[in-house]
Amino acid sequence: MDRLGSFSNDPFDKPPCRGCSSYLMEPYIKCAECGPPPFLLCLQCFTRGFEYKKHQSDHTYEIMTSDFPVLDPSWTAQEEMALLEAVMDCGFGNWQDVANQMCTKTKEECEKHYMKHFINNPLFASTLLNLKQAEEAKTADTAIPFQSTDDPPRPAFDSLLSRDMAGYMPARADFIEEFDNYAEWDLRDIDFVEDDSDILHALKIAVVDIYHSRLKERQRRKKIIRDHGLINLKKFQLMERRYPKEVQDLYETMRRFARIVGPVEHDKFIESYALEFELRREIKRLQEYRTAGITNFCSARAYDHLKKTREEERLKRTMLSEVLQYIQDSSACQQWLRRQADIDSGLNPSVPVSSNSGRRSAPPLNLTGLPGTEKLNEKEKELCQMVRLVPGAYLEYKSALVNECNKQGSLRLAQARALIKIDVNKTRKIYDFLIREGYITKA
Repeated sequence: MDRLGSFSNDPFDKPPCRGCSSYLMEPYIKCAECGPPPFLLCLQCFTRGFEYKKHQSDHTYEIMTSDFPVLDPSWTAQEEMALLEAVMDCGFGNWQDVANQMCTKTKEECEKHYMKHFINNPLFASTLLNLKQAEEAKTADTAIPFQSTDDPPRPAFDSLLSRDMAGYMPARADFIEEFDNYAEWDLRDIDFVEDDSDILHALKIAVVDIYHSRLKERQRRKKIIRDHGLINLKKFQLMERRYPKEVQDLYETMRRFARIVGPVEHDKFIESYALEFELRREIKRLQEYRTAGITNFCSARAYDHLKKTREEERLKRTMLSEVLQYIQDSSACQQWLRRQADIDSGLNPSVPVSSNSGRRSAPPLNLTGLPGTEKLNEKEKELCQMVRLVPGAYLEYKSALVNECNKQGSLRLAQARALIKIDVNKTRKIYDFLIREGYITKA
C-alpha cells in the first residue's frame, strides 16, 4: 500500500469519483492497472466492488493519502501543503493569519516550522544555488541587454562631446541630422481630399509607402550604430587599434558584414581571428627555434638576444652609407660620429650636423638597397629622398593616414600629426604630398 499526496487538501482540486461522481476526500483508491487517465474511487464505491468497462474489482490498487510526515514527524504532508498555501495567501510574516487558515497549528508552530524547513534549510539553499548557477551558465554567452540610464547625457549643441558623438542626442535617441534628413519634404504638400481621383489617390498612397520605407531604412541604420557602439567614433577607433595591423586590416574588411551577423557574433569572430593570429605567430616562432636546432626555452632566450644584437649591427652597417655623404667635410664627419656615439650610449643627440662653410641642408637620402624601395613610384622616391625618410617608414605612415581618411571621410593636418609622431615639417610635407596625389582629402 502506497501513501501518496497527488493533490492539495481542497476537494475541488481533485477529480471526481468514477463510481458516484462525488468529489474525493482522502483517503481514496487509485487502480494500479487502469489508466491513463487514473481510475479513482472513493472508499464507499471501492467497498461495493464497483466495476466499469475494463476496470475489475480484483485489480491491484493504491491508497492515496497525504497523512504521512515529510520534513517533521509532527507535520503531515497535508499540513505542509496547507502551510505553503496559507503563506502564499496571507503573506510571509503574517503568522497569526496563517495559523487561522490552517486551523491545526498555532502561530508559533507555523513560524518555527516554516523558518526551520523552508528558509534556513541547507538542502533547499544548495538546490536554489545550483538552479541560479545553471541559469547564469545558460545566459553567459548571450548579449547583455541595453538598459537606459535615468538621466542620459545632454551635450550642448556643437560642443566637443556632441561632435564626438556625431550629434547624437541620448535623451531622444535621435541625431541632430538624421540619415535621409529631408525625407519628410516629399509629404509636406500631400493632402488627401474626398474629390481625388482613383489614380491621384493611389499616387499619394505610393508616396506615403515610399516615405515609410525611407523611415525604416533610417531606423535600421540607427539600430546598427547603437548596437555596434559606433556613436562615439574616437572610442571605437581606440578599441580597434589594440589589435595588430594584420587583424586591423581584417577588421576593416569585415566591417561591412557586421550589420548582417550582429554585434556579438562580429566581435566573437574578430576576437577569434586575433587569437588565431597570435597562435600562428607563436607557432612560426617555435618553428624558427626548431629550424635553428633549439630544444628548450633557455636557449630560445639566448637566441632572441643574439638575433636582436645582429639586427642592431646590421642597421649600424647601413648607417655607414651616410658617412660617405660627409666624408669631404671633416668637421661634419666628426659631428656625425659624435652623434652616433651619443645614440649608442643612450643619450639624446642634440648637436646638428653642419659644415665649416655655414648652415646648409642635408643632401638627399640614398635609397639604394633600402627595403621597400621597389614599392614606391618615382614621385614617392623623390619625396623620401628630400624628406630623408626610409621607404618602409613612409609606407607605414601612408597606410595609417589613408586608413584614417577612409574612416573619417577627410583628414586634417592636426590629425595627421597625432597619428605619426615624427618631425612636424616632415609630417606637413607627407600630408601635402598625399593630398596632391589624391590619396587623401583635406578636411
